[in-house]
Order: sequence, then structure tokens, then C-alpha cells
Amino acid sequence: MTPNSRKVLAEKTLERESYSPFPEGYVKGKTKYVIVTGSVMSGVGKGTFSGALCTLLSCHGLKISPVKFDGYINFDAGTLNPFRHGEVFVLQDGTECDLDLGSYERALHRNLTKDNYLTGGKIFKIIIDKERAGKYLGRDVQFIPHVTGEIKYFLRSLAMKSSADIVLVEVGGTVGDLENSYFVEAMRELRHEEGQSNVMFVNVTYIIEPGSLREHKSKAAQIGFRQLMALGVQPDMIICRSQTPITNSVADKISVFANVPPERVYNLYDFSNVYEIPLILRDIGLDAELFKIFGIAPRENHDSLMNFNNWKDFVEKIKNAKKEISVGIVGKYTNVHDSYLSIIKSLEHAAPYFSASVKIKWIESTDIEDEKISAEEALKGFDGIIVPGGFGKRGIEGKIQAIRYVRENNIPYLGLCYGLQLAVVEFARNVCGLKDANTTEVDPETGCPIIDIIPDQDSNIENSRIGGTMRLGDYPARLKPDSLARRLYGKDIVSERHRHRYELVHKFHKTLEEKGLVISGTYEEKGLPEFIEIPGHKFFLATQAHAEFTSRPLQPNPMFLGFIEACVK
Repeated sequence: MTPNSRKVLAEKTLERESYSPFPEGYVKGKTKYVIVTGSVMSGVGKGTFSGALCTLLSCHGLKISPVKFDGYINFDAGTLNPFRHGEVFVLQDGTECDLDLGSYERALHRNLTKDNYLTGGKIFKIIIDKERAGKYLGRDVQFIPHVTGEIKYFLRSLAMKSSADIVLVEVGGTVGDLENSYFVEAMRELRHEEGQSNVMFVNVTYIIEPGSLREHKSKAAQIGFRQLMALGVQPDMIICRSQTPITNSVADKISVFANVPPERVYNLYDFSNVYEIPLILRDIGLDAELFKIFGIAPRENHDSLMNFNNWKDFVEKIKNAKKEISVGIVGKYTNVHDSYLSIIKSLEHAAPYFSASVKIKWIESTDIEDEKISAEEALKGFDGIIVPGGFGKRGIEGKIQAIRYVRENNIPYLGLCYGLQLAVVEFARNVCGLKDANTTEVDPETGCPIIDIIPDQDSNIENSRIGGTMRLGDYPARLKPDSLARRLYGKDIVSERHRHRYELVHKFHKTLEEKGLVISGTYEEKGLPEFIEIPGHKFFLATQAHAEFTSRPLQPNPMFLGFIEACVK
């Protein structure tokens, strides 16, 4: 070997040693990886399928740690508009993330963390920070090995931190998107490094059914498989989404084009009850094929909550609902129902426990504000009304009119975040006589700033920095004895998740309470109201938090249980 070749070899060795996608102490093969990709189109139900698979495997006694990858350059979902991206879900640790993380938490009945959410912006920030700190020993930083390596390092670190049996990764978007191509490449490398029996790919595709033809067409799906395999990825399983059941001939065609055995091509057409999907996956044998691919077996499940019996009981409760109740949601993003996904799911969780189902009607608050319809006309005939969270001025006066109507007409009311703040504004104006009462978010110059930004928040917010400056994540509240909130939760101190900047100003507390508004829960460290209620009303309860984020199918949130019970009665 010449001196020059030895030098080249030494440099290449140094380059390999200077960067490793394996965390210290990581053991290959200990954790299995399921990678879920999509093709044809986005929004076909990758998140729903992934959540159902989490439930299925958890009921089999396995520990699952899910990850959602979003290719956006945003660091997190905190600054995304609900019209474009749907609900911003908030984790216990304050992470603002994609709504699919909410689906995972509900599927697993377990809290997740920032380690379960990855964006393109987060990965690039990690890499730039390391490059600025000289962590790459002066090497040129490239997509391969550095970007793909950081992605693999992230997943393996999660596997170690969570002691997961299986890490389930949902790749956002569709195969062929430029923004997720480097992530798909990282997953290809992951399979190469971990071994075929430790990493499997599931492709969720859509089988179109043009109305003019009245038959399923698989060509678009075939093109998606071709793109996936062109990237070096061979799927192990295919999930065919469709409106109606596909024929055997279509499934056989998919099998041939995807190089996947026919017994691993599954059809999940549109079901009315998504909570039944984990049981359906078990019935069609998807779990058995997954165990076969990984060479593992289900475990004896000692979880007293997450097991097949409890899940089946919940599904049966839904099927046996005897009464339908009508709930109105007064919001400003009502054209995009995913903007309120966790509220929808919370209602679905609670209603079956009272042998009920919920029919939701969306009420656009701007229509009330613009006098296209009166509050009385818009809200007449409902069993209950919810005013959810939101931001900004548009539609606010319409929400306030709606709250006044339900308060004066003894209609069950549940307020969430902005729903508490506006309930306070309405009460201050129309009961306490504070006609100028308002939130400074809407009117910074109001003469009666009953809702205002707190000093701690104000000092952290600059025009150049918006993301991550709200009160985010879990905060405890002490509940007032004999209050409705205390009766519903059944304990003195509770924690709910927050995502807001504005608070009820302390100097107005006495005025409100003298007129009958009860501040029934307080964040004691800062003296901030967390719950309000009106005694004597059929049900009038609001929280500064987003109680919808902690509801689970087998453990509905107490506020929603109380609200549904009042609606049923």
C-alpha cells in the first residue's frame, strides 16, 4: 500500500468515525421498525391506519413507540394555519405537533413526547447546530450520510429511550414528494443496516373508483409502487384504501405490480366506525403476517386497560347507541373539520358511555357576527353547544352572541380555551355591566381589558419570534370543593394541556364572582384561573386548557363526560 493510498484510507476511516448514526449502547435487532408510506394522494388515512396498528399491537402486549415525519421546513406545527393543516395538537411536554400525534395518543392511551415528532426543519436545525459547533470535523455536510444519518440516529435514540418493541414511523405526504425523499432514503438505509427481518415497509395506497366507470382502477396505485421501488424500497405489505370493497382481480393486480404476496394485500374500505379497525386488522390476519415477517410472537398482555376485551366492549357500546344527541360547535374554521379533530374524537369517546351517539352541526361564528343569521336561529334545537379554541378577531362577536344565548336559555355549554375567555367577556358585559369588557387580543385599546396577556408572556414575545411563545403543555389546577369541575374530575388537583397567550386578569375576579361566576380551578403558582362555571345552570363549564387533548376512547375526558350527560338528560 502506497503512502498516498494509506492517507486516503485514513481519511475515509476518520470520516466514518467522526459521524455515526448509531447511539452509544444501541443494539441492532432489539427493536423492530414499521415504516408506513403513502402513494397516489395524501389524506387517504395513513394516520388512521397507523393508529389502528398501534392499538392492535398494544393489545397484543407489545410496546409501540410511534413517530410522525413531516417534511415541512417548519420546526414544529405551532405556526401552521388550521385552514391549511388542520388542528395543531399539543403534547404533555408542550410540543406543538401534527394532529396524527393525537391519533397515536388516543390509540395507545399513552402520552407521547417531542421525541415522537420529527420535521424537516427540526432535522436541518440539528444538523446546522452541529455543523456550527464543529461536530462534523470540518467535513462537507451532505444529505448522505449526514441528513439521513441524523434521521436514523433520531429513530434509534427513540427506540432506546422508550424501550420500544416496535417503532412505527409514518412518513407524511406521498412517495415521490421532494420534501420527504431524503427521509425515504434514510428508511431504505435503515433496512440495509438493521436487516430485512427488522424493518418492514407498509404502503397505504388509494384505489380510485371513477363515478362514470363504476369500477375500481389501480393504475394510479401501480405508478405509486413504481416510484417507491425506484427509490430502492420494496414494500412488504399493501393497504388498499377505497370507498367500497375492491374485487379479487384488483387485489391480484396490486400484488403483481408491487411484488407483494396476495395474502399481504389488504383492503380497508370506508368504515362508519373507525374504532373497529384494530379488530378488523386482527380478523383479516394482518397481525399474524407482521409477526411472521419479524419472526416474533404476541405476548401475554398484563395491561388492565389496553386489551382486546376492553376495546371490543367500547366498539359494542358505539354499535348499541340508542339515542342521538345534537351538538353545535361554534367556530371560525368550520370548513375544515380537522381543525377541531380532537373535539370530535372526545365527543365520540364520551357519548357511548351514555348509550348515545353525537350528531355535530358546524356553526360559522362569522355568519352570526355578520348578521346573516341570528344566534337564536343558529342555535335553536341543540342539546348542547361548544365554543372551541382559536385566535384573532374574526368571528369573535358571533361567538359572544352564541354564548349569551346558551347562558340565558339554559343550554349545556362547554368552553375550551378561547371558549373560556369569551364566556368571561360575555358575562362581564351582560351580567356585570362592564360594557367595554374585551380581550386585548381583539381590542388592544379596550377600556376594560378583562382578558390580557400576562407579564411573563409579554416579556418573551417579540415581533421576530412567534413560535413557541405561548403557555404550552401541562399545567396543574386546584379545583374548588363542591364545584362542578371537582365533581367531574373526582380529585382536588388536575392537569390539562394549554396553548394560549391571554389570561383572565386578576383584578376582575371579585366583580365576576360577586355576580355569580365561579372560578372553580386555579393554577396556584401564578394565580391564574383555569376553570369557570355558573352554578344553577344545566351545565355551564369552561376551561382555559384544551381538555380535548387528553381524552381517550377507554378513558374519556371528565369534562366531555359531564357535557354529554347533560346533553342526554
